[in-house]
Amino acid sequence: MSDPRRLKLLSIAHPAVSSDGGRLRYYQMAARDDVDVHLVIPAVWHEFGRTMVAAPSSDPRLTLHVLPIRLARAGPLSWYLHFYPGLGRLIRELQPDVIHLWEEPWGVVALQARVLKGRAALVMEVDQNILKRLPPPFEWIRKQVLRNTDHVLSRSPDATAVVRARGYLGPVSRIGYGVDLSNFHPGVEPAIPRTTWPDFRIGYVGRLVEEKGLDDALEAMMLTAMPVSLAIMGEGPYAERLRQRVAELGLSDRVSFRGWGTPADVAAFLRSLDATVLLTRTTRSVREQFGRVIVESQACGVPVIGSQSGAIPDVVGDGGWIVPERDPAALAKQLDVIMSQPQSLQAHGFAAQSNVKNRFTYGAVADDLLAACMAAVQSRNA
Repeated sequence: MSDPRRLKLLSIAHPAVSSDGGRLRYYQMAARDDVDVHLVIPAVWHEFGRTMVAAPSSDPRLTLHVLPIRLARAGPLSWYLHFYPGLGRLIRELQPDVIHLWEEPWGVVALQARVLKGRAALVMEVDQNILKRLPPPFEWIRKQVLRNTDHVLSRSPDATAVVRARGYLGPVSRIGYGVDLSNFHPGVEPAIPRTTWPDFRIGYVGRLVEEKGLDDALEAMMLTAMPVSLAIMGEGPYAERLRQRVAELGLSDRVSFRGWGTPADVAAFLRSLDATVLLTRTTRSVREQFGRVIVESQACGVPVIGSQSGAIPDVVGDGGWIVPERDPAALAKQLDVIMSQPQSLQAHGFAAQSNVKNRFTYGAVADDLLAACMAAVQSRNA
């Protein structure tokens, strides 16, 4: 290292373009005395029809490098085609000990970092959890980057399996997504334990697409011994079909829809629920990579009923229940069990909060990231 007392970390992360969400982990790292944190973000980022302009840093301890990118308007491919013309000069000036990429290893920016990194260790953070052969040149890029990566931070066991299958032989550590506890918390008033339910309220927050399994929740509501209501927050192409299905099943008085809201709106919505559902259906192209709503719900003290898809069981932990995919009868049975055991619901709510505090605060995520970076540098210098 250039300074044995401080790790010089250069992180390249387009998800940190906004001041909240992905940026918050970096403020946690910058607060430490043993690391000098430099963050590279695009000046402008285009995603899902939105244009995001880089927000300034709210913490002077974090050195933010806002750089223009090329191929910024490549649609969804901008995640993989974009690169920074000024990155080489920045790396030469900083001489970082480690370069961390919050990008997938087949992206052009990952190849750029691999070529320009010099003596720095390379740490990759990966989400992709479905193994498939990528079209040229992305498969070649992935192999080149993984062969020269010192440490992988993986979002799930499936994501680890993907990089292993593509030739990565080095160490792997787990990393989650953080939760902003200033928004997502149980609320000011202590919860009153429920003993009976005139109406058990489950809810969903997220994109309204068929793969999220909300049809299974509707079918399960028809099978429970006691009434269950469903509140849905989100938007997406499957919204109209869901409304039609609600009407067909005669559930219009028990299912509500509302659009997106602010983080505070989402937290208030989650606190109004008895349990949150995430019933993702695995397909050839979809397997749940993490499920942010799980940890947001759990931070509010609301347990989660999740399917077996992808990372859901691992993220839910003890803070909820897991049911088979595409199985409304199993979901209905689980709902009946929960409603017959109010103490269990409360216990799972406490376990949900503990799960977040132990694994998914921004401090915990920052610690996991820094531990991997330090291990990569130590291994390279050994």
